[in-house]
Amino acid sequence: MSNSRSELMKARRFLPLFLTQFFGALNDNLFKNALLVMIVSASIAGATNVNTVVNLAAGLFILPFFLFSALAGQLADKHEKSLIIRRIKLAEILIMLLGAAAFWFGTLWLLLAVLFLMGAQSAFFGPVKYAILPQHLGEDELLAGNARVGMGTFVAILVGTIAGSLLGGTASAHWLVGAVVICVAVTGWYSSRQIPLAEARAPSLRIDWNTPRISWQLIRLATGKRSVFLAILGISWFWMLGASYLTQMPNFTITVLRGTPGVIALILSAFTVGVAVGAMFCGRLSGARVEIGLVPLGAIGLSLFGIDLYFAAIGYVAESPVDVPGFILRIDGLRVLLDIALLGLFGGLYIVPLYAMVQARTDSQLRARIIGSNNILNAFFMVLASVLGIVFLGVAGFRIEELFLVLALMNVAVAVFIFLQVPEFTMRFLVWLIGHSLYRVKHRGLELIPLKGPAILVCNHVSYVDALLLAGAVRRPVRFIMYKPIYELPVLNFIFRTGGAIPICSKSQDPEAYQRAMETIDEALKKGQLLCLFPEGKLTADGEIDTFKNGLERILARNPVPVVPMALQGLWKSFFSRSHGGAFRTPFRPGWRQVAVVAGTPIPPESASAGRLQAEVTALRGENK
Repeated sequence: MSNSRSELMKARRFLPLFLTQFFGALNDNLFKNALLVMIVSASIAGATNVNTVVNLAAGLFILPFFLFSALAGQLADKHEKSLIIRRIKLAEILIMLLGAAAFWFGTLWLLLAVLFLMGAQSAFFGPVKYAILPQHLGEDELLAGNARVGMGTFVAILVGTIAGSLLGGTASAHWLVGAVVICVAVTGWYSSRQIPLAEARAPSLRIDWNTPRISWQLIRLATGKRSVFLAILGISWFWMLGASYLTQMPNFTITVLRGTPGVIALILSAFTVGVAVGAMFCGRLSGARVEIGLVPLGAIGLSLFGIDLYFAAIGYVAESPVDVPGFILRIDGLRVLLDIALLGLFGGLYIVPLYAMVQARTDSQLRARIIGSNNILNAFFMVLASVLGIVFLGVAGFRIEELFLVLALMNVAVAVFIFLQVPEFTMRFLVWLIGHSLYRVKHRGLELIPLKGPAILVCNHVSYVDALLLAGAVRRPVRFIMYKPIYELPVLNFIFRTGGAIPICSKSQDPEAYQRAMETIDEALKKGQLLCLFPEGKLTADGEIDTFKNGLERILARNPVPVVPMALQGLWKSFFSRSHGGAFRTPFRPGWRQVAVVAGTPIPPESASAGRLQAEVTALRGENK
């Protein structure tokens, strides 16, 4: 590929697809939000129960993603993709013409049918969009291309949300919205005509039109790896929460907050921007990798600010309609706005690591189908959000703010269930919390640690939190070989056990425990896992590195694997070290002390003697104890 990534937006093989996706997402959100605002403001006749109609509309838009995602994926593999896109965008023009007529005549049932058809064309476009990018972009451009498509989609959602909310609240909405969506659809179709050809990857594929069967097969495929499937369920739960909040916001703003259409746009934008900011913070808070330990943090925030939104709403009183300036100037209005923005922010912290977990822990040959099953379950849960809205608001007679409280409490229950099923989330959260609150941690040389295959890390042992700091720094999961009494310490035992630590003691102390540990080590290394050992066998009492024991040499004799020397710097005289005669005697100053995790070049097993490793670790630590 001749174009650099910086010039990707100018390239014909990318820009037309980018614009086509942008205008499609813009139209979806413009039409949907305009319709919701018009239903809530009673400018469209026929909505006898507003809550029921609003939730029905949201469900009808999402339902096609559940029904047609599996079929759309097959068609994208079988046929030339640019042709499929052009036909989809042509169908969008026809659908928008029908939508304009429905807006003009104010026919509610026809508008709902158009909303379903819009969801259908978007459901067919999604798989083609993701399948065509690798055919038009080089491997070094693919990440940048996906990032630009994602950001463009976010901007389109934001613009469509604001524009739809504002246009739906105007006196001329019945003809103005129809005219705008037709123009946007035509623009998207024109962009699609410039997309280069992308040949079919599986032209001989036999299409299975039994979409329930194909969808079920994809979901069963996803259940093959428990942690991945539970991550998918967590993602789907978030989309149910998000769909519930976004669907109810127009009605909530008008009936509870007494806000104008401008306030609707402000609140929806706050949530959307919050999600984007949370996603951006993930990279900053994670360091070199996306950290799944942020998932519990996101879940906590979703529940806390969901509960606070309920209390903010019941304390909000407005005697007359409130416009944007009036809403912002109210203390209770700012509280509501902040709650909604923080719901989005913590939602971003919650969802991004889960997506990364699914991608990273899925075999490359299965990844597309696993993501397909994720899309199906996402759509199912979003349809479920509409059903819950109808049941709670339409049947049970709940107020909208009470529904928000129910959702927040349900999130607590779902989060506890997932974290109990996959304790790694909780363990990683505690590791992340320690690494980002107790100390300022620097990393050097960690790229030298093999990304795959069996290996053993050896490190100096300075404090009671050494293992947690190492676990938080190393990109791969690490199983620690640790002294049995340390392994059994209260509280820390949960973390070590969850992380798969291997307790060991001397053969003379407990022959059976020693033998079990050696057998577990053998099994772990045969599986290609990464182990870590503190060869000193105890915490340093004076800050110096003690003599390395020969236990590592016995392990290597049974399992000849590379050994990576590592060092911890700056932990001596910290709260968790044994300086001043014992641990926990140094004044505790969270976040004040700067420490470093340093890795050296891997040493072949035949050269990894205890003496050489001690010298390597000592050199890595240097004078910074």
